[in-house]
Amino acid sequence: MNKSTKNYLIQGILFISTFICTTLAGATWTYGKSIFSGDFTWADFESGLPYSICFLSILTVHEFGHYFMARYHRIDSTLPYYIPLPPFPFFIGTLGALIRLKSRVISTRQHFDIGIAGPLAGFVVAFGFLWYGFTHLPPPEYIFGFHPAYEQFGLNYAQHVYTPEFMQGGADVVIGKNLLFLFFENFVADPTRVPNPHEVIHFPFLFAGYLSLVFTSINLLPIGQLDGGHVLYGLLGYRKHYFVAAIVFVIFLFYAGLGYVDPRDTTQNLLWKIPLSLVFYFFALKGLSLSQMNTMVLALSMFAVQYALGFFIPGIRGYPGWLLFAFLIGRMVGIAHPPSQDETPLSTGRKILGWIALVIFVLCFTPNPLEVILIEL
Repeated sequence: MNKSTKNYLIQGILFISTFICTTLAGATWTYGKSIFSGDFTWADFESGLPYSICFLSILTVHEFGHYFMARYHRIDSTLPYYIPLPPFPFFIGTLGALIRLKSRVISTRQHFDIGIAGPLAGFVVAFGFLWYGFTHLPPPEYIFGFHPAYEQFGLNYAQHVYTPEFMQGGADVVIGKNLLFLFFENFVADPTRVPNPHEVIHFPFLFAGYLSLVFTSINLLPIGQLDGGHVLYGLLGYRKHYFVAAIVFVIFLFYAGLGYVDPRDTTQNLLWKIPLSLVFYFFALKGLSLSQMNTMVLALSMFAVQYALGFFIPGIRGYPGWLLFAFLIGRMVGIAHPPSQDETPLSTGRKILGWIALVIFVLCFTPNPLEVILIEL
């Protein structure tokens, strides 16, 4: 077996594994049919297909946007490597996919074109799925098929059911909102059929489309060599890119950790949370390539402002789910974009597309994407 055949085999196995994992995740999220329940059937597996097909279609179009643009520029590239994620509780079936460029990208235009093609292509497909999902919403009574106990309260069930006493333990999953989702809810959908944020997981096209918007916004963060970093580099050049990317990264990290350390917590908890936070921020901020002293000063300053806000505004909180991603950016992706060998400025058309991509980032970014609330009696 030659190397190319081996790579195709690996890619095929990864795709099939990811398809199975996302389908199982779809059955778990939409219908609560976990493969670990002991009575999982083929029909249960099939119930996860709408979520899986929607999610993987958007992901695949995104990656092939990168792939075909790389081939257009005669840059050798692998086919996508999908990353399966076994459908344990609260997992979504995949960590995404990636391609690997096997030849060097030498110009700003090539970086820009390859970087922007994926999120633009994926966004168009996600927009289509969401439009379909919001224009084909079932009647409000649809939710009673998943939660028969809600029916006793009628369509005003939301005022009664999201309490520890009613839910009797378990978990409550709530999606956040971004500007695009709000647009669909307020200007596209029948307002009488818009699902409660606690119940969107039971609408596979909406949930998969929503997750795709979150993935798109992550890719379009204007930092380092993320897709958004390539776009920003093409628009602003090396120096301005670093300045903007550094500010965005610091704000992103600050928001992610806001509220993690509560000044009103017990002394015992503060004794380990404070040094842990400072060490975490120090290593995450090393991605800025500052001196050791400046990195420590920035970490201390960030923590001090967070602590003060927590003291004066009790309950203020960011989204700790972003912390790991912020750390990976700081340690692995980096904040700066390496200079291109060919710095020929972008054409006017490319610049327009670049600003459109940044607008898409704003429309898709969700401060609190997914909150899993464990209900205790």
